[in-house]
Amino acid sequence: MNILIADDSPEIVHIVSAYLKKDGFTVFTASNGEEALDIFYQKKIDLAIIDWMMPKIDGIEVTKTIKAESPVKVLMLTAKNTGADEFLSLTSGADDYITKPFHPQVLMLRIKKLLGLAQTILIQDLMIDSTNMKVWKKDEIIDLTKKEFELLMMLFKNRGTILTREQLLIGVWGMEYDGVERTVDTHIRRLREKVGTSIVHTKRGVGYTIENEI
Repeated sequence: MNILIADDSPEIVHIVSAYLKKDGFTVFTASNGEEALDIFYQKKIDLAIIDWMMPKIDGIEVTKTIKAESPVKVLMLTAKNTGADEFLSLTSGADDYITKPFHPQVLMLRIKKLLGLAQTILIQDLMIDSTNMKVWKKDEIIDLTKKEFELLMMLFKNRGTILTREQLLIGVWGMEYDGVERTVDTHIRRLREKVGTSIVHTKRGVGYTIENEI
């Protein structure tokens, strides 16, 4: 797939290009909006990463032009980070929006999501790459153990349903596990400390759940 990166920062272009090329993408780069549109018209682009504040033609106008003439996905990359900025970016036609500074792996995950290449799960401010067992909270990676990740995924897959400690023991540790149900409580407590108490809910005397409305 062909990716266009348009940004007037050589450092950002270099970093993003390196990550994209490592994953097998073909990369075209531009340092201003005029160059970006020239490449868009000359090449078959599958996704464009557009910096908002570029010389000659800004990212908003570049995005509007691309979206008016094609179904190409656009990810807006910018130092602007207010709600009004995000609103303007998305209403200009951008399919996603990420602010600088950013975590390159988060950017890659969002790119793959836009292209339909990654199984990405969003829960409030969590972003989960279920294929590679990685979790980010507000673009910062969270260090979950294997069991904590498996608990999170089991709760997510059964969201809206209260799972008992016994169900979680069997589902995560397996039928052969001889431990006690307190093991679940300990792992859930650690999981909630890492991902936030508003995601995994305790139903006293019953078990644990992730609500349907996430």
